[in-house]
Amino acid sequence: MEAEAKEEGRVEQALQVRQFENPPSAEDFSTEIEPTNVPAVFHGAVKDWKAFSKWNPFNGGLDYLEEKAGSAVVEAMHSKSAPVFFGDLRSHERVAIPFSAFIASCKLYLHKVDVVSTSTTVTEESSLEPSYSKEVFSTSDTSDQFYIAQVPILNTESKERCQLEILREDIQMPLFIGMKTLASVNFWMNRTRSRSSNHYDPHHNLLCVVAGSKEVVLWPPSACPFLYPMPIYGEASNHSAVDIENPNLSFHVRAKHSKQYSQTIVLHSGDALFIPEGWFHQVDSDELTIAVNFWWKSNLMSRMLEHMDGYYLRRILSRLVDKEMDQILHNSMVCNFKGRENHAVTHEDSEGIHVFDSNHQREGSKVNRDKHGLLQQLEPHALHLLYELLSLVHDAVKVSGQDQAVDSNYSKDLSVNPRAEYNQITTDSSCLMEHDPVANIFWAVEPLLLQRILLVMVNHFPRTLEALILHMLSPTAAEVLTRKFDEMDQLSTKEQQDEFYQLFYSIFDDQYAAMDSILNGKELFNFQAFRNVLDQYLGVSTNKPK
Repeated sequence: MEAEAKEEGRVEQALQVRQFENPPSAEDFSTEIEPTNVPAVFHGAVKDWKAFSKWNPFNGGLDYLEEKAGSAVVEAMHSKSAPVFFGDLRSHERVAIPFSAFIASCKLYLHKVDVVSTSTTVTEESSLEPSYSKEVFSTSDTSDQFYIAQVPILNTESKERCQLEILREDIQMPLFIGMKTLASVNFWMNRTRSRSSNHYDPHHNLLCVVAGSKEVVLWPPSACPFLYPMPIYGEASNHSAVDIENPNLSFHVRAKHSKQYSQTIVLHSGDALFIPEGWFHQVDSDELTIAVNFWWKSNLMSRMLEHMDGYYLRRILSRLVDKEMDQILHNSMVCNFKGRENHAVTHEDSEGIHVFDSNHQREGSKVNRDKHGLLQQLEPHALHLLYELLSLVHDAVKVSGQDQAVDSNYSKDLSVNPRAEYNQITTDSSCLMEHDPVANIFWAVEPLLLQRILLVMVNHFPRTLEALILHMLSPTAAEVLTRKFDEMDQLSTKEQQDEFYQLFYSIFDDQYAAMDSILNGKELFNFQAFRNVLDQYLGVSTNKPK
């Protein structure tokens, strides 16, 4: 029977699970499948195993396993949260039980669900269970709280004897994983329907279903922010904190997008699934399902030099922070567009704007009558943006209770503190510009047009510009402004760049204070993105820098 696959959302083509009717060669797997770090299904890949014909619980497999390995003592996962088994050490315990006791409980369960044996009474069923099984499983409900999970058949990373090593002769390493150096081979068996919580593994994984079937939901590592990983410093750091079926969206807001990035695969007996390292997966198993999995280190992890770890960590974090900053600005632009789509972009009376002049006196001169002609060169849209910038500073003056010219002594008393407000923003900072009019204006204007607007302010409203840069520049606005500066530089010659920056910084009493204001704001924006990355990918919250 073919494996079934269905996509829950729009998964990009490069990350879609591939299907193979015939197992690939070792060379093809190593060069075309494994390096892509994308899951792949191999139909019928383990049908030639002895285990495939011998272990089937519905065809005498329980008797075979009891005879073969019944004397072994295995560590079963015991959890009161069954049928969901969480990997968190606080949610389960490892209990040593005779493998024969678990097999006996499986026989009892099979006897109960066998519709052919309806004449068997509950009293007769109970007599089928040996006394040592009753010592371990006091009731059938208790039996269902046990899961033979990750019991080693082979383990090269531990010197301890493998509990089910005797089953090794019934399986064989698939030829397409060739000469991989295995970390471990593990045995998995559940009595009733069960679910393993959503998690990822630090190794490549080949999951082989010997009997029964499993439904596996997969998410790529890039979907990590939507799955809320447990804190990196915790004991269950590779597990998701989200209940995928019933997420608490008031607490896990981003989880509403998780299904868009998921793919669901149904594996039947004989099928194998390659789950690359880092891919989150939640596994639902039918009753009496048996599987074997192979774990091995990826080439990337095997070749990483330990003394380079600090460098790799910084590079990866830096790349994620850059991506997060772009995402914040993109989302904010969308939010702002939706909020302003009905807002006129021109002022109904741009010619009559009242402004502070370069002598710091408020008067009613019309901006297009400026004798220097700088304002005359601005089209109506640019005039409107200039008006908005000037008005923002003047409104801040009014809020402070003083209606006077903006000068260097007054500007330090402005009551508006956008950076203080910024530090109160949660990690859900997708619409920062929605409440940041200065950043909105900077974002909405072309770089060379913004340059012209700033030069007008330099020549005619220097104190207003000084207050804007030193006291009203939020971290978001600082980030947008520096990006606009970079765009200006790309469109200007070196001489033009030098001339602009010399004029821009000349109006400040302390040019270094102006630079510090812009750069400090930019670093605060970067830090907000860094906080988001820690939260989304590492499950870690951190305070603002001192």
